[in-house]
Amino acid sequence: MSVGTPFHPRTAGLNVNQQWREWSGYFAASAYADHHQIEYNALRESAGLIDVSPLFKYLIGGPGAETLVDRLITRDAKKLSPGRVYYAPWCDEAGKVVDDGTIHRLDDGSFRWTAADPQYRWLHMNAGGLDVTIDDVSADWAAIALQGPRSRDVLDAATGESFADLRYFRRRASTLGGIAVDVSRTGYTGDLGYEVWIPADRGADAWDALMAAGRIVTARPVGMLALDVARVEAGLLLLEVDYTSSKQALIAEQAYSPFELGLGRLVDFEKGDFIGRRALLDEQRRGGPARRLVGLRLDWNELSVLYAAQGLPPQVPGTASRAAVPLYDESGRRVGKATSTTWSPILKQMIALASVPARHERPGTALRMEWTVEAVRGTVAATVVPLPFFDPPRKRA
Repeated sequence: MSVGTPFHPRTAGLNVNQQWREWSGYFAASAYADHHQIEYNALRESAGLIDVSPLFKYLIGGPGAETLVDRLITRDAKKLSPGRVYYAPWCDEAGKVVDDGTIHRLDDGSFRWTAADPQYRWLHMNAGGLDVTIDDVSADWAAIALQGPRSRDVLDAATGESFADLRYFRRRASTLGGIAVDVSRTGYTGDLGYEVWIPADRGADAWDALMAAGRIVTARPVGMLALDVARVEAGLLLLEVDYTSSKQALIAEQAYSPFELGLGRLVDFEKGDFIGRRALLDEQRRGGPARRLVGLRLDWNELSVLYAAQGLPPQVPGTASRAAVPLYDESGRRVGKATSTTWSPILKQMIALASVPARHERPGTALRMEWTVEAVRGTVAATVVPLPFFDPPRKRA
């Protein structure tokens, strides 16, 4: 049975159509407004508040904390000094991704670890021989993703201090309406943004403070439907949609290495040993994985033809699709799958994330994607393009 997050006393009344979904045992708003496009516009033009409290959160401390983190993630944890944040995957011994998330080095040297799936058992399984403490603090901390080009203005007004000097993937402690919080310059929208980590028992008060400050830019609460569009534009992966955790994979085809997910840049072979290193080195010696993550741009004229054949005008799907769709080469042979597809309002294009054989990863490669109109299957031209689709300079500025 789902329960409300610490912000639910405020968000419940804002969800005008009571559109909810389940996220890790919590109610998550699908959309607050009459249409999620209104919330998407806030993310891209102003600022939006997203309740991300259902993320799993762990506090790793003790003399062996850094060693444990370094043992697990593919990046060099010794370089993760207090005030810095990593985004990283972690793998099993076969070099397949278990999950991905953020690791924050706190001021006392401990680590805040966030993940989409539960990781408590995995952390403990790999902590053997280390003097380390691992606490599941998921219910103790609420979290708001404050995202959009005006998010800094809102945060400055709410905290009474400037965050212009907080660099990309950095964090620092602050206060919000008299509440001690932690602020990281991170997010899942591909835009300028912050995540605010708040004691759960002060969640409603913190929400009020951010919403009050947000009036200066007409900030809005944002649900999962708008977030899904934004994260596809940003080329960001969603667990169990764009890839399957190796812990849940039933066949080899369902397990992915970091290099198959476009995360190879986050694998540091020079740092020393970590779980999956040997398998990933073997993969590289073989020339890399057989599959690669790419972006696709769909041909709108061909989409129009498919709808016209059924006597319909072309239609833009109302929400991002999380359904896998077959891809074909120009000879009609199936060569991969699109995993997330959406209309991009800011780019005015149909776009998709896809997994394809390595020989098809080069930008400009012509593929065809299955598209169904009124139960009639067809295909539409899809061109491989670089990721991310949307990458504004303000994200890192």
